[in-house]
Amino acid sequence: MLFGIIVLVHELGHFIAAKALGVQVNEFAIGFGPKLLQFGKKETKYSILLLPLGGFCAMEGEDAAGSGEVSAQVNDTAANNPRSFLNKPVWRRVIITVAGVTMNLILGFILLFVYHSVCILPEESGKTYYTGTQISVLEENTPAYQSGLRPGDVLLKIDDQRVFSWMDLQFLLQSSDDGVFEMEVSRVVNGEETTVTLPEVAFRREYSEAARSHILYYDFYVEAIPKTFTSTLEQTARTECSVAVTVWRSLKGIFTGKFGLNDLSGPVGTVDVIGDVVENAVQETQWQLGLGNVLMLLALLTVNVGIFNLLPLPALDGGRLLFLVWEGITRKRVPPKYEGLVHAVGLALLLLLILIVTFNDITKIFA
Repeated sequence: MLFGIIVLVHELGHFIAAKALGVQVNEFAIGFGPKLLQFGKKETKYSILLLPLGGFCAMEGEDAAGSGEVSAQVNDTAANNPRSFLNKPVWRRVIITVAGVTMNLILGFILLFVYHSVCILPEESGKTYYTGTQISVLEENTPAYQSGLRPGDVLLKIDDQRVFSWMDLQFLLQSSDDGVFEMEVSRVVNGEETTVTLPEVAFRREYSEAARSHILYYDFYVEAIPKTFTSTLEQTARTECSVAVTVWRSLKGIFTGKFGLNDLSGPVGTVDVIGDVVENAVQETQWQLGLGNVLMLLALLTVNVGIFNLLPLPALDGGRLLFLVWEGITRKRVPPKYEGLVHAVGLALLLLLILIVTFNDITKIFA
């Protein structure tokens, strides 16, 4: 149900943008499978389907695909309809295409804002702090200090990967087998801020109870940022950037062979993970921690759905954007039948991948 809501929010973005920009929406559906209920006396029919796993937005001039995305298939009626999707200027079609991703990112921001506002618990002093990316404590006898890192350094990059928040610190610092990294830091030298590159920063991996209080320790402590409305907004934005970048890094790992098919999860595996997180959240004695785990997972999923749809692959929003960019640059539209064929083939391959991943999910559950 929760995963279905995330996909539904994506389709709602397409729906709102289409309506606002004068595109005829023939049907907006919640769920998939057989229809349970349909209503609406005007041009748009609203449907409720059996399986609550998302939905779709069917615009004039396109067929609603099984994944909820739209595939180009023009008929004579749509071609002559001024409110058809394909008869609108390129910039309007671009806005409609990216509206789904935009809604996912907005939902992710809202979830993360609630997480930072409610679920970060106060320290023993009664005050609440966020974990930053500036080193506050680093002893001189540690490998990190001896290899060039200093208190006061602000971590900018680790192994050429941008650091936005504590999530990036955890992800990147745990991705090495030998604990040696190239780092780029911002450092104040003689009263001026400068960027320093440290080619081989070594660490002695030690964790402490402080990590449970949202203070990361990896040979060093990072500064604690007092909780205010402004800092909450900033940490929310930084965390969403981290989540989005983590999705890209994971996808890169798949394409480079770092992760295999067994590391992927489809709808079944995702629902199973959500179920486990919700169950653990119910059993958590501190409700803020349980709610925080659920909110963080949902934020990761909704941003994941948005970023994945931006991939330049047929049948996805990113694939459609490629055709729109081509049309905007060349002023020539790819013949709809060819574009439709590309999206149809891409959709078939995507469904095949989903079937394979779903089979792996079921195998893992009953193994």
